[in-house]
Amino acid sequence: MAKKALVAIGVLVALGAMGWAVFRPDQALRVAAGVAAHHVCSMTFVGNQDPKRTYDELVTPMIGDTAARLLTPHVSLDPAGVEVSGPFRSLARAEFVPGYGCRLVLPGNRPPPADATSHAVAAADGFAPADVVAAAQPAIATAVDRVFQDAPGEPPKRVKAVVVVKDGRVIAERYAPGFGVHTPLISFSVAKSFTNAFLGILARKGRLRADQPVGALEWKAPGDARAAITIEDLMRMRSGLAIEEAESAFSPVARMEFLHADMAGFAAAQPAKEPPGSSFEYTSGNTVLLDRLLGEKVGGGPAGLRAFARRELFDRLGMGEVTMEFDGQGTFVGSTYVYASARDYARFGMLYLRDGIAPDGTRLLPEGWVGWSRTSTLGAPYGAGFWTNDGPSDVARRRVEGGFPKDGFFASGTMGQRIYIVPSEHLVVVRFGYSAPPDYGIVDDVGLIEAAIAATR
Repeated sequence: MAKKALVAIGVLVALGAMGWAVFRPDQALRVAAGVAAHHVCSMTFVGNQDPKRTYDELVTPMIGDTAARLLTPHVSLDPAGVEVSGPFRSLARAEFVPGYGCRLVLPGNRPPPADATSHAVAAADGFAPADVVAAAQPAIATAVDRVFQDAPGEPPKRVKAVVVVKDGRVIAERYAPGFGVHTPLISFSVAKSFTNAFLGILARKGRLRADQPVGALEWKAPGDARAAITIEDLMRMRSGLAIEEAESAFSPVARMEFLHADMAGFAAAQPAKEPPGSSFEYTSGNTVLLDRLLGEKVGGGPAGLRAFARRELFDRLGMGEVTMEFDGQGTFVGSTYVYASARDYARFGMLYLRDGIAPDGTRLLPEGWVGWSRTSTLGAPYGAGFWTNDGPSDVARRRVEGGFPKDGFFASGTMGQRIYIVPSEHLVVVRFGYSAPPDYGIVDDVGLIEAAIAATR
């Protein structure tokens, strides 16, 4: 899920029995409990963060104060996990497996993968020294400070990490207390850009084409309009599937992520509301279908995809430990759940800055893949797994006017997880936080991009 704040939860829970038959506040509370159990589990056991701080800063803004007061997370160490209780009963539990992160305990879950603890270390290649890099240019230092600072009367930004990379080297970074150069950070929808990379690698190897039909088994019946949906339709969010992602505990995507073990199966079961290619509609349901296909192509279940990712991408980029989470059926949740350090997210951004070329000069993504990925879809400020300044949208125009160049594009997750890429300036900026709407801090991010460009030309 793009993890937009589930603002409806608190309101719907407060309706209580009066609206039970229509609004199902029990479902809202179960979704809220699922959000709490998963996120506290992941940031406790993967991110090594304080559970209460995670609940207060990350979970509560997403589920609302009312639901947050009704729920209580309980962290256990043996077995490792988080159980969330509500009034009178347990509502959700997430369990941790080393190497695979956390997943909710749901009916239909397959047995969890075996412990896959590893200690991958980022390459010692001059990308960054061991210590935090302070900005040498005062203008960049001031802009970084502004990204972190809350303004009186403005929504909180709760920024956790910023890394600025110029010409392949870290030139500035800053971290919040409790976070540092090795802290794994939750990706939310930045993960969609990792799905793009994995599919690009398979395309380079000739194992799939973006224009080929997805071929979901659920769409095999004669006359099923969904059979025409292609990989590109899913990547560009133009599938036509009725799988809305909205700020509500009752949206299909919220139910898919927090109430169903088989996320891709749930997404594939949704009807078509219009022919593919008709309009742009952002939804994580599209991406989990791509991730199921990705798993089928790679083979070997979660362990097979994890090994593929390490061998074909992470090691090639010099990235350290990266956690990829899987649903109850073993499908990579590449819509939402990747965990890596801010520096390693920057290394990932460098792949796209270099047009799909690894640091050693070998091509990982097909020629033209990056340009295609950042090309606007139906005029929207979104390409294929990345948001983009390409195209005619007012949103893109305002970013360009603010100092984010026209060739810029970015991976983005709700609450302000972003990897900004500016090929013309050889610049990558990583910014991760738990920021509040309406803009999740993007205005100050664009100011940092503008300052970094001006200071390094």
